[in-house]
Amino acid sequence: MTAEPSPLPEIRRSRGDRQRDAIVTAVRELLQERSFADLSVSTISERAGVARSGFYFYFDSKYAVLAVIVADAMAELDKLTHDFAPREPGESPSSFAKRMVGYAAIVYASHDPIMSACNLARSTDAQIREIMDDFQDTVVDKIVGLVQQDSGARPVSDDLTALVRTLTAVTSMTLAHDSAFVGRTQDPSAAIEIAERLWLSALWGGADPEGQ
Repeated sequence: MTAEPSPLPEIRRSRGDRQRDAIVTAVRELLQERSFADLSVSTISERAGVARSGFYFYFDSKYAVLAVIVADAMAELDKLTHDFAPREPGESPSSFAKRMVGYAAIVYASHDPIMSACNLARSTDAQIREIMDDFQDTVVDKIVGLVQQDSGARPVSDDLTALVRTLTAVTSMTLAHDSAFVGRTQDPSAAIEIAERLWLSALWGGADPEGQ
């Protein structure tokens, strides 16, 4: 009779997953209390209940943890947009723009304050800028491909990549509630609505015919 395989490897892997998840969760929690610049591996490890050596078993730096969180946000955005699927038949450009910005808003909200902190720190932290630029490049490439498939699109610039990059940057900073885009005390929903209109005007010339 053949002996059953030992369950120990599975148990170890499960415990490892829990420790890795605890580190990611610790960074999420700590970023609600302080800036990323103020986080240390020791602080993260203590919050996660993991030894420093345990931290370095899973991640080579605090930036590696941040990269995982941003990758999770990208995966969530991919899932919500069905990997940035084109407009549905009969869906108007304005409905599409509202839906896509709405999806991005959901992702930013579910990963707040991480995404906001990253956007605000990108000008002073080269590694965070690299992480966010990778995220931005992925989003831009997907949206450019999406617009190129849309027979009703009328971009205001022949340089579609530059146009989408500008729109994406404006939207991300608006969703991050950067005061330069939403003001100091204003309701951010007004700025988000303007971002939707910018997408509509820049990519469809402001047109909204049904089924275009």
